[in-house]
Amino acid sequence: MTTEPSSSTNDYANDPAFVLHRGGKLEVRSTVPVRNAEDLSLAYTPGVARVCTAIAEHPELAYDYTWTSKVVAVVTDGTAVLGLGDIGPAASMPVMEGKALLFKQFADVDSVPIALDCTDTEAIIETVIRLAPSFGGINLEDISAPRCFEIEDRLREALDIPVFHDDQHGTAIVALAALRNAARLIGKPLSELRGVVAGAGASGVAVSRILLNAGFGDIAVSDSKGLIYEGRDGLNPIKQALARDTNKAGLKGSTEEALKGADVFIGLSGSTVREESIATMAADAIVFALSNPTPEVHPDVARRHAKVVATGRSDFPNQINNVLAFPGIFRGALDVRAHSITEGMKLAAAEALAAVVGDDLSADYVIPSPFDDRVAPAVIAAVSEQARREGVNRI
Repeated sequence: MTTEPSSSTNDYANDPAFVLHRGGKLEVRSTVPVRNAEDLSLAYTPGVARVCTAIAEHPELAYDYTWTSKVVAVVTDGTAVLGLGDIGPAASMPVMEGKALLFKQFADVDSVPIALDCTDTEAIIETVIRLAPSFGGINLEDISAPRCFEIEDRLREALDIPVFHDDQHGTAIVALAALRNAARLIGKPLSELRGVVAGAGASGVAVSRILLNAGFGDIAVSDSKGLIYEGRDGLNPIKQALARDTNKAGLKGSTEEALKGADVFIGLSGSTVREESIATMAADAIVFALSNPTPEVHPDVARRHAKVVATGRSDFPNQINNVLAFPGIFRGALDVRAHSITEGMKLAAAEALAAVVGDDLSADYVIPSPFDDRVAPAVIAAVSEQARREGVNRI
């Protein structure tokens, strides 16, 4: 008996997104020809044995004679996928393939998407450690908070290759770059700005941390229960640390209450902020409403009261897009065979990205386009130089 496909399945054949994804978006190609027996004997047995023996005696040779020095693992458990939430490893693969495609497109970095069928923190850490000898770097992707913090921290301690959770640091680097230019446009140094960050998940915490490291004046961070402050009940260790380092003014209450007189709003929560609250911000305010697909406040509304408005969307000016950062950061780290990606390397990437805008700075242009050919080379050079400056490079 033959079962007819459902109408929804038939619809896939005419949907351009499904047409593009059919068969996946990636493939593996050899870098050497195998044209005859001599080629085969060098690429595989017996010639390969000489290379294997040399690497066994001198493990560092793996960087020269295998792909490990130039390939990144894109690892997820599918628990926090691109605004879709916990959809599982199989459903996350189109996004992981897309990430690998962007690595290649924007910085010529080869990468392999790996979706793990486990969500236990210990299991993920152990699995990635076991996979690590095959790769030059680990890009953690779409792993839910707060587990993502511990997973990244422990993998960074355990491995001597770069480990980078893009949902945290990619967003943070691009947001800082855009904010540097926005502050330049309104004529205020970062140190004199007061900001409000809505959202204390992976990206909210990372954005707050990088702003502090960059010398930002004061930041109040909020979660679903309101502003985070020292002594608030029910804070996990990540939020307790955030409470110690932010909110110097000791503000309590809601996000919207904290916006009164604030210079900067950065939304990473998926919540809604009313126009009336944006209107209470300081003159020449900066609003980064970054939740996708629906910003915390519509950019057209925010522009009635703010000098600079950015979103995470490509159909409005000033898109805060992680692809501006992560390909170049990994390329720069891989090029010098860095042991890790340091805070200094992240700050250097943000400064280089901001500098691309240069004298073309305007309210609708505080961050360059991902398709600007100057972006990746600038980030790569800055990251490589900083890695050497800090001594985390191998070459």
